[in-house]
Amino acid sequence: MNILKPAALIVALGLCSAAWPDEGSVTITSPVEGAKVGLTGIKVTYEVVPGPKGEHVHVYLDGEQVGLLHQLKGSYTVERQLNAGKHWVCVRVVDKNHTPVGLEKCVTLNAGNVPAMGYEKPEAKKP
Repeated sequence: MNILKPAALIVALGLCSAAWPDEGSVTITSPVEGAKVGLTGIKVTYEVVPGPKGEHVHVYLDGEQVGLLHQLKGSYTVERQLNAGKHWVCVRVVDKNHTPVGLEKCVTLNAGNVPAMGYEKPEAKKP
């Protein structure tokens, strides 16, 4: 009989954990971390599991909200004009009141034709 008690406990714990909701996740599949992108029209492909508190997502560029999306999987094109250099884009899960629930994913981007380290600017031609 003692063997049945631990087995029953394991089954009960398994059933309880299956009833608990997933805590959620955010995935950005494109662009990838460190990607080189243009100065406008950045397409962000994402997938979100909002968890028990999440309702929809906000998209941010360099800390500024640029999109509000109710689709939990798809893509969004950021149409803001960027300066050449480093930027970051984030997808953040929020509740019905637009309050962040703690789930987000961010990627760093390199916008424009940023030269590699050690690049020397050619000298202007002399008349």
